[in-house]
Amino acid sequence: MRKLSSTNYYNQTFLEDKCALNELIHLLSKRWLTEVMFSIEEGNSRFSSLKEDLKHISDNILADRLKLLEQYKLIVRNNHLGEVPARVEYTLTETGEKLSELLGGLCSFAENEMEFPS
Repeated sequence: MRKLSSTNYYNQTFLEDKCALNELIHLLSKRWLTEVMFSIEEGNSRFSSLKEDLKHISDNILADRLKLLEQYKLIVRNNHLGEVPARVEYTLTETGEKLSELLGGLCSFAENEMEFPS
């Protein structure tokens, strides 16, 4: 949770209110968030397969990022309660697919057009 009385909080709130893009960039700047999205897009639909694909992510961070993506309606959590043990799968929503496509374009731009200092 953010400290609600901090200058950083007021600045971020101002930027988010000014333009929705600022809020999106703030969301996407969370470590591992885009990698989790891309991994789901690649077919890793279960927690264990995501964890295996993203070898260095902690269980807590993975669970948090899945909750965030679900909260922003970028993924949907599918519970298969009739199975023993119960199975949970994640899939991108239509909005998540659109965002993932845009991010793919940004990745290509960064790889092909940008020069980053070493």
